[in-house]
Amino acid sequence: MSESNLVELNVTGMHCNNCALSVHKMLEKKGLKEVHVDFANEEVKFSNAGELNLDGIIKDIEGLGFKVYENEEIPQEGFFAKVENKFIFSLIFAVPLFSHMFLPFHWLHNPYIQLALCLPVFILGLSYFGKSAINSLRSGVPNMDVLIFIGFTSAFIYSLTGTVLNLGPDYMFYETTAVIITLVLLGNVFEKRSVSQTTSAIKDLLKYQQVKAIRLIGDEQEVIDSRMINSGDTLLVNTGEKIPADGDIIWGNASVNESLLTGESLPIEKNKYDSVIGGTVVEQGSIKILATKVGKHSVLSQIVEIMKRAQSSKPPIQRLGDRVAAIFVPVVVSIAVLTFVLSYLIFDVQLGESIMRSIAVLVISCPCAMGLATPTAVMVGLGRGAKQGVLIKGGATVEEMANLKYMVFDKTGTLTTGNFAVRDIQVFDLDMAEAKSLIVALESYSNHPIAKSLVAELESDKMKRFIFTEVNEVKGMGIKAIDADGNQYEIGSSKIVQPETDIDGFDVFLKKNDQLICKIAIEDELKPEAKNLIDLLKERKITPVLLSGDRKEKCEFVAQKLGIDTVYSEQRPEQKLQVIDSFKKKGTTAMVGDGINDAPALTTSDVGVSLGNASHIAIQSAKVILLNNDLNSVITLLKVGKHTLITIKQNLFWAFFYNIFAIPLAALGYLGPMLAALAMACSDVVVIGNSLRLKIKKLD
Repeated sequence: MSESNLVELNVTGMHCNNCALSVHKMLEKKGLKEVHVDFANEEVKFSNAGELNLDGIIKDIEGLGFKVYENEEIPQEGFFAKVENKFIFSLIFAVPLFSHMFLPFHWLHNPYIQLALCLPVFILGLSYFGKSAINSLRSGVPNMDVLIFIGFTSAFIYSLTGTVLNLGPDYMFYETTAVIITLVLLGNVFEKRSVSQTTSAIKDLLKYQQVKAIRLIGDEQEVIDSRMINSGDTLLVNTGEKIPADGDIIWGNASVNESLLTGESLPIEKNKYDSVIGGTVVEQGSIKILATKVGKHSVLSQIVEIMKRAQSSKPPIQRLGDRVAAIFVPVVVSIAVLTFVLSYLIFDVQLGESIMRSIAVLVISCPCAMGLATPTAVMVGLGRGAKQGVLIKGGATVEEMANLKYMVFDKTGTLTTGNFAVRDIQVFDLDMAEAKSLIVALESYSNHPIAKSLVAELESDKMKRFIFTEVNEVKGMGIKAIDADGNQYEIGSSKIVQPETDIDGFDVFLKKNDQLICKIAIEDELKPEAKNLIDLLKERKITPVLLSGDRKEKCEFVAQKLGIDTVYSEQRPEQKLQVIDSFKKKGTTAMVGDGINDAPALTTSDVGVSLGNASHIAIQSAKVILLNNDLNSVITLLKVGKHTLITIKQNLFWAFFYNIFAIPLAALGYLGPMLAALAMACSDVVVIGNSLRLKIKKLD
């Protein structure tokens, strides 16, 4: 979605997926593209290449019964704008009205007293549920409020007719009208608070951005809001303070807690020229930083945006719930009409009782439970993953991870640390100590990862020192040097030795005056958690695959150590694509990588998983980012995917089972309208509560 055509609106009043569906359908009818409606985060986004009548679009959204705010700061709500206050207001009238059924006060049985008590609640119901119901019918996506509106309006009109015509107590159902409205409002209160908890992960991240900053201007210090920071500002951060923006340290050093992003509780030492991320905490020390990325360009803002998109994207399993919810209201209205016809005309049930049965059918039905089943579970699951350093970009990824058949790994930097260890050294015509000294002396002139690893492992204080009069690094070959005595040295890959040289199992070669004097075998250092991950994949019947551009011997050595049976070595980026495609034909396939050469494979796979220290293009190509660069995060990803899908299935089962079980009971007269309203409110709470359980549930 291009920034130039992107429109973002804050929309309040959407309380379930059905509400979001009505806004989505209306915007699509207007020809808008890339429509994105998120009821939980109260956001509506869309783009359009042509002329855009934004005022007209806002008016149409508000015409559906919602409120649009173009800025992020939503104004203070009025008293009756809050559903909690609507509930309290209706409860004040509903309690005395309902109490006439068991209190011995004759005046409470007076039909006009009951009408007076019911009327304020009925008017409130008309303004709240009626407006929403009518607007949803106009949009072509009837919502739950249609059922509620028909139910309490039928009870009120029936009762009002009995009062005006003086037909007696059999026509008095004012308490049914008031209690239905009150209980449904109670359910909305629970629903609103529960849904807000499902989005707590995003809210927690947003809080990290809302800090004060100390801006330095010459010798002056100015305390400002973090939103006022500009790129290039110099900021002072002291012990215990949050870093207010992404930047580079230009003075000082500090221990920084980055658990916000990585889940790692141990602080990381930061020195001059190191990068820091906004929202992380300085545990000890003072630093001055130069702000580099602010506002929407900061790491934290981009993570929040990814999470918002991910939480509102639909996994395939949600399509079933959406299809049912879309036709649910007309079906339930038909069942209610059929209930009345069969009860009154066929089975000789009294008129009042027949109407009450029909009303109970309308009220007890709950498409909201089906609409909430998937998004609430996805929100909580993705939020839990994010708090453990696993950033999942799409809700559909959750289902794909739960159904995974193959997981393909790059080698260097993914299964291995990127560092190298010496496995064997063979020397000719010199002793081992002198060979090690010579290797360190020559490789210290190179920045190649292998050279750095050799220097780090072999260097010691007792080493012999060599003085070179000339040193050159030849790209793709190695280091050439000449010492004070005129001896020529060369260290590098197999390209520097004669073709007939026995190089089997060796990687680095050292020559003196064109004579081979040392061979070095190196091995990739495996990540300590790699073996545990591979074993877990096998337990879950997920086939691990090694796919690398490295040499065959290297790949097979790593695969043998980890227990990976399927190995593809010496693969170019385009060949990696072909391998991924072949596995996708056999089952859902994930690719884990970190390099630029992995980006095409990450994009092609069903689920691309990128490490947080990966190249920028690899991160952009992936559906999942492991912020703490730890393969244990892949285990977390698998567990979050599995348990989120389990929760979705449980929610959908409850939503369908509830309606299949409850509607016949209401139709047969076993559940009155008031009990039906209470059961309907509880169904939403059960679904959301089950989703919230995912926050604290032990993931196995």
